[in-house]
Amino acid sequence: MVNMDTHVVTAPRLLWFDLTHDQSAKDYTVAFSDACRINLASELSVAGMNAHQRPDMICMHYDRPDTLSLNLLIELKRAAPSIPITMLTMQHSEELAVWAFRSGVWDYLVLPLLQSERKRYLQALRELCQLRSSPHRSEKKQPLSRTTALPESVRLTACYQRQQPLQGAIHYIEQHFQEHIDQKEMAERCGMTPFRFSRLFKQTYGIGFLEFVLRKRMEKAEELLCNSQMPVTSIAYAVGFQEPSYFARAFKQHFGCCPSDYRRGGRTTPHPASAQQATSLSTQRSSTYDSEPEQRLPPSIRSVALQVGEPEAACSDRP
Repeated sequence: MVNMDTHVVTAPRLLWFDLTHDQSAKDYTVAFSDACRINLASELSVAGMNAHQRPDMICMHYDRPDTLSLNLLIELKRAAPSIPITMLTMQHSEELAVWAFRSGVWDYLVLPLLQSERKRYLQALRELCQLRSSPHRSEKKQPLSRTTALPESVRLTACYQRQQPLQGAIHYIEQHFQEHIDQKEMAERCGMTPFRFSRLFKQTYGIGFLEFVLRKRMEKAEELLCNSQMPVTSIAYAVGFQEPSYFARAFKQHFGCCPSDYRRGGRTTPHPASAQQATSLSTQRSSTYDSEPEQRLPPSIRSVALQVGEPEAACSDRP
């Protein structure tokens, strides 16, 4: 049974599970004690907890996650699906973070915690609590603001630094690819000479400016051919070509077949990398999702479990 104080407070209530091997989680809760009301769980369960005892957040604290302790996270998520879970861990890997989010955690924190990361987390936690306690919560869902700042591992790369001066041109192409786009005008928009703009564009995206625009038009033409009944001539004008015959030649060179054959499923050769791929800025979207998050443990965790001879029943791998 979890012992939670039922006194109403404005600070977020955290139920903290210490899953460290040396029971050191209490030392880390100090970083949140000034902004949150923290209760260390006396048992590894939420069974029997009434509405007044429900925390705003469950914190699962690890030093070296193993099969048994990670399975506990899954069990708690199933037992209390409406309570968000934060996973804190000293031992971190990319596959562990991916597993955590697929298992339904609300946030994933790597210890020791940076001050900026602590500030971000507490701000998001306060907004979450305000949203969940709002009396108008059921009337209209308000989106929770989460940080959109890119991680330093991305922002500090040479590739990202090269892309930044060109973003004005890329955004303009995305919005006006069906119009005539002058390279000199784009260079001025980015504050560069035409020579420097052309050189930097080729270095950054691997293709020239005109080829980039052409591929963007081909992407839109492909979309219209597959998802509309527009005549090929109308599609040519819609994506920025003044001559349908030139559009047909460019399309065949790009896709390996003429537009009408492509629409009928007669594509013969794979087309080159799209402008969307060249920018490396788009994200893949999945059209379907599993009804339940994937809960297969990371390979590194499962391999360790096998090496130390943990019982097979402790694993949560699905057949």
